Amino acid sequence: MSLPYTKKVLEHFKHPHNVGKIEDADAQATEGSPACGDMVKIYLKVDADSKVIDDIKFESYGCASNIATGSIITDLALGKTIEDAKKLNWKEAANALGGLPAVKVHCAVLAVDALRTAITNYEHKHGLVLEKKPTTEAVVIKRLSRVINPLAGLDVVKTKLVQEVKIESGNITVWVEMPTHHQFSSNIKEEIIERLEPLWDVEHVEVIFRGD
Repeated sequence: MSLPYTKKVLEHFKHPHNVGKIEDADAQATEGSPACGDMVKIYLKVDADSKVIDDIKFESYGCASNIATGSIITDLALGKTIEDAKKLNWKEAANALGGLPAVKVHCAVLAVDALRTAITNYEHKHGLVLEKKPTTEAVVIKRLSRVINPLAGLDVVKTKLVQEVKIESGNITVWVEMPTHHQFSSNIKEEIIERLEPLWDVEHVEVIFRGD
């Protein structure tokens, strides 16, 4: 039996808004993973003076709800300041779509998480973090716990794919237990760098693979 999608969900699924990639984005963020069934990537362009989101795009992988929530959250965030956009929540996204099946609420949560992470990354990159605490191993591990191990469908920390982390003078090195030429290695490397590079005091991120 098909899920009871609203007309609004189906409209955004069939004709999603703001789809695509911003090549010179001021910030971006990915949440989820195709390995788990749903993934959303958000790109932002923010006016440097007003801090208004001038442009926003998304890419997604997943079901109708995943695409529809990516579409609606970008609609809701466009034209807002980053402070106001941070206040958007999954209930607002779901309500704007006329509701979501209970088993698909996580799609709205994923879209909101991607938006908030992109905004956080923007704040780090542009010196807008109020409490500039040095990046610690705990901070790194917390961020890496959002990177999915496609082989297991769980994060790279929990599955012990990340073996070691070293922080020294603005440089972060992450050792990953996976052959360099594994089919997922480039994707994992990209996601690790995307998670860590925006941090305000990080200058360079290196990912080293073990297991060749």
